[in-house]
Amino acid sequence: MAATLKKELLAPAGDPQAGYAALYYGADAVYLGLKQFSARATAGNFSAQELNEFTGYAHFLGRKVFVAINTVLQERELPDLMQNLAVCAAANVDALIVQDLGVARVVKTHYPQLALHASTQMAVHNLQGALALQNLGFERVVLARELTAAEISAIAKAVDIELECFIHGALCYSYSGVCQFSSMESSRSANRGKCLYPCRDEFVKDGKKGHWFSMKDMALQGDIAKLPVYSLKIEGRKKNALYVAAVVDYYRRILDGHGADAQRAANIKQIFSRPWCKFHFMGRNKAVTDSEYVGHRGLEIGEIESVQGRKIVFTPRCAIARHDGIQIDIAGEEKPYGFSLMQFHTSSKSSWEVKAGEKVEVWLPQTKDKLQKGMKVYLASSSRVKGAYDYSRPKAKEFWQKPALEVEVIISQKQLTARANRQEYALQGEFAPALSVDKMTAVIEKVFAKTGDEKFSLHQVKISNPQRLFVPVSLLNELRRGLYAKIEITDEPKTLVSPAPRQVSRSPRWIIKVDNCEYLRELDLNQIDEIMYLLSENTHSQDLASLPQSKLRFALPVICRDMPKMQSLINELISAGYRKWEISNYWGLGALSSAEVDLSFDHMLYTFNTQAAAFAMEIGAKRITLPVEDTLANLQTVAKKSPLDVAMVVYQDAVLFNSAVCVRENSCTECNRHLLWSDLTRNGKSYRLRSENCQTWVFAKQAFSAADIAPDVAADWLRADFCYVEYTPSKVQEIWQQIRGGKNPPHTRKANLIKESGVF
Repeated sequence: MAATLKKELLAPAGDPQAGYAALYYGADAVYLGLKQFSARATAGNFSAQELNEFTGYAHFLGRKVFVAINTVLQERELPDLMQNLAVCAAANVDALIVQDLGVARVVKTHYPQLALHASTQMAVHNLQGALALQNLGFERVVLARELTAAEISAIAKAVDIELECFIHGALCYSYSGVCQFSSMESSRSANRGKCLYPCRDEFVKDGKKGHWFSMKDMALQGDIAKLPVYSLKIEGRKKNALYVAAVVDYYRRILDGHGADAQRAANIKQIFSRPWCKFHFMGRNKAVTDSEYVGHRGLEIGEIESVQGRKIVFTPRCAIARHDGIQIDIAGEEKPYGFSLMQFHTSSKSSWEVKAGEKVEVWLPQTKDKLQKGMKVYLASSSRVKGAYDYSRPKAKEFWQKPALEVEVIISQKQLTARANRQEYALQGEFAPALSVDKMTAVIEKVFAKTGDEKFSLHQVKISNPQRLFVPVSLLNELRRGLYAKIEITDEPKTLVSPAPRQVSRSPRWIIKVDNCEYLRELDLNQIDEIMYLLSENTHSQDLASLPQSKLRFALPVICRDMPKMQSLINELISAGYRKWEISNYWGLGALSSAEVDLSFDHMLYTFNTQAAAFAMEIGAKRITLPVEDTLANLQTVAKKSPLDVAMVVYQDAVLFNSAVCVRENSCTECNRHLLWSDLTRNGKSYRLRSENCQTWVFAKQAFSAADIAPDVAADWLRADFCYVEYTPSKVQEIWQQIRGGKNPPHTRKANLIKESGVF
C-alpha cells in the first residue's frame, strides 16, 4: 500500500447537490458520473459545466474529484467516450474509475494525464488480481466488498498501489461486475449501469417464499480504523444530498478521532437505511440478507404495546413530531406499513411533539387489521433530521475553470494580425516605429488580458514585432474583440486510433468447455478442435490424465478465494507442459505471470469493443471471447474488426450471478460445503441455485443458445459450455450434435441477441 498516514474519505455524488454537501461535511474526495457510461445511469449525474465548476471548487478546497466511467462500452459508443474524456481532461479531474479495458487503453493512449482507478466492477478479490492491475498501470484498485479484514490486510502488505474499500452503503448479492441477472432476464445490464435489481425480488426457494438475495446495507462504523487501505468509500450515488451529508459527517467524525456518534448513526437510519451489517469484514457471515422485507426501514424506536381500532399505543425511544414518517413491520408483507404521523395524544397533550420515553396514542390513516402487539415501530422520516444538515455551495461560475488561451499577435507595417485556437483576425493600417518596444509589449499584454465574460482566460501572449512598430490602443482593442468573437471554446476530443483488424477465418473451429471429464465420454474428439477444462480449488491433476494434451486448454474460474491451493495446481500443470490457458478475471494474469502461455480471454472479461481486444492483445492474449450478454449487432462488429482471434459462445448455462453469500440454513460449523441444488421461481420463471464451498450460483432453467445465428457473427471459434449444471454424457452428446448442426436445443433462449442494439 502506498505509504500515508491520512486516510481518504471518499463520498458519492449522484448530482451536484450531493457533491457540494459531501465537500461541506468533510469528504476528502468525491466520485461522480457524467450523463453517459456511469454504473449509476439512473442517477442525476453531472453535465460538463457542472463537472467543471464542481472540480474547480473541490480543488480550491484541496479536495479531489474522480469520474466513474465504469461501464462496458459497445463499439458504436467509442466516439462518445472520446467526448466524455475530453470533458474530464478539460475539467482537470483527478482520476477515472473504469471497468472496461477498452476505456483504460483509450485513456492511456490519448489522455495519459488522467489517472486510472480499477472499479469494483472488475471484481478484484485477491492479491493476484490487485498485482495484475498494478502491472497494467492502474494507480488504485477498488477491492471487492466481499473481502474480510484479514484478506484486505494481506493484499495491502504485498502491493505498491493505492487500495480503496467500501465502508458504508448498499450491497449487491453478487460480486460486482459478475452479475448478468438483470441483463439476461430484462435486457438491462448491470455492467452498463442499468440494473433493475431483480435480486431484491421475492423468490420461492424449495417451496418457501422469501427475499433470499436482498442484502442488508454495509456499515463498518468504528471498524474503519482496522482498514489498512488509503481510501474509504461510501456507496450512494442514487441517494440524495441529505443522506450523503449525514453519512459523510458520521464517518468524518470517526476519522477525526471523535468516535462513532450514536445520534448521528440514528440520523442516517431515519434518512435511508436497510438493516446494517458488516458483511464479511469480520469473517464469513450468513446474517447479511433481509429475507422478510425490502427497502428503507428506518430507525427502530419501539414496539406496539396495544392496538385500539384505528389507534396504536407505543413508547418511542426518541422524540418524534407531527409529519414524521412511521413504519411498522407486518409479517407476510414485503414492505413495512408506513404513514405520516398526523394525529396523536400524550399525557402532556402536545399537538406537535412526543418526547422520548413518553407513551403516545397514534391515530392511523385507516384501520390496519394485521397490526398486533409486539410489532416493531420505526421512525422512517424525521422533520428534525431533514433540517439538521444545511450546507453551502459557491455561486454559479465562481469556480469555473476557464480554458487557458494562447494568443499570437503579429505586427507588420501594413497589417495587424491576432491568432488563437485555430482562429485568426486581421486589421489593415499604417504603423510607425514605437518609442519604446517594452511599453508596447506591456500594452498588448494588458489589452488581451481583458477576456471579460468569455469562457476562457489568457495564458500567454506571444508577440512578433520585428520592426519595433507602434499600434494604437484603440486598434488593439478592436483586434482583441474581433479575435475573441470568433473563438469557440469546445472540449475538442482527440481522434481515436483503432487497431488493425486480423484476417478473419473462413470456417470456425470448435471448442467444448467442461468441468467433468465424463461429459466427453460419448463424443468424437476428432470433431473438437479444443477441449477446455474449468479448474476449481478441488481439481486434482491426476483426474485430467485422460484428456489429450495437444487439444487441452485449462480455464480459470471467475472467483478464487483459496489462491495458495489454486496457484499450486496451476504451477503443477505448467510444470507438466500445459501452455494453453483461459482467464475470466484479472487475477488470472497474476497467477500466470511467471510462465509463457497461450492465453485466451473468457467472455466474463467483457471485450465489448475493439479497444478492449487491442489491450488484451498487448498484454499477451491470443484470443478473446465475445460477451454472452451482448447484442447481435455489436458481436458482428467486434468479430469483424478485432485484432485478435474471436470465440463465440453458442451454448451455455449462463451464470446469472455468483455470490459469496451462503443460502443454506444450517450453521457453518455443521456444513460439509458439498454440492447442493435448490429450485427457485420468480414471477413465473424457474431457476436453479447451486451452493458449494461457500459460493452460490443462480442459473435460469433455460440455457443460452445461439447456434442458429452463429454464422451471422463470423467468429473464428465457436464454443459450447457444459459447466456448473449437471449433465449426462449422452445429453452432452445430443446437444453437441444439435449445435454443430446449427440448431438450438429445445427450451433454450438467445437473451439479448434478439434485442435491438439501442435497448441493451
